[in-house]
Amino acid sequence: MSTFPDQFRLTGRTALVTGSARGLGWEMAQGLAQAGARVLLHGRNRERLAPRLAELHKVGHAADALAFDMADRAAMKTAIAAAGAIDILIHNVGERDRRAFLEIEPEAFARLIDIDLTAAHALVSLLLPGMAERGWGRLILVTSIAGDLAVPNASSYVAAKGGLAALARALAVEFGAKGITSNALSPGFFATETNEEMIASANGEKHRERCPAKRWASPAEIAGAAIFLASPAASYVNGHTLIVDGGVSATYLS
Repeated sequence: MSTFPDQFRLTGRTALVTGSARGLGWEMAQGLAQAGARVLLHGRNRERLAPRLAELHKVGHAADALAFDMADRAAMKTAIAAAGAIDILIHNVGERDRRAFLEIEPEAFARLIDIDLTAAHALVSLLLPGMAERGWGRLILVTSIAGDLAVPNASSYVAAKGGLAALARALAVEFGAKGITSNALSPGFFATETNEEMIASANGEKHRERCPAKRWASPAEIAGAAIFLASPAASYVNGHTLIVDGGVSATYLS
């Protein structure tokens, strides 16, 4: 009989983390590897993944890389078919169009929805048959607190992230009886590379003050939530959005 700490181990499982060359994706990939999973790193460029792959191999973790653009469905299908059984998906890829609503052309809106939301449907569709056949799977769609707490100049991003949370619920209802859980993971203010300029700005200071924790999160602080949702310990957590935001969404203060 396994002990309770063993319920957080992922030994024998293979996990795909999309957008894992840097930022939150990389932190979650490292965490899953440390929990015992074989990790598949993902990015558009294999050369950019190589140093990360080497880091994991250096400390004895099992890892491989999948390189494809989320907009290229044929490349996605080929890569997934060659990857073998995948038990855990953390879908972390996302783009952002930082323009006012009336400045975003319908074509640009549709493109971002395709990359941030429709591509998730395409990827999950490729993984679900195998998970259902094996009777075990974890689907984790990375959203954002912006999916519920809208911000200006991000309408397509807000719509896509809200759609991902809804998709997670729909998948939970349809596939829960097959041993597959589906959840969303919603980060708040994280000090990733892409946020460095904002953090140093007056707006970044406003975000820090807005958070009850009075700080931006370290990227590594997302890993625990990801490991939990991917683990056997979360076997009855299904259709949930786990918010990791230091309490931002718990208050109406601005």
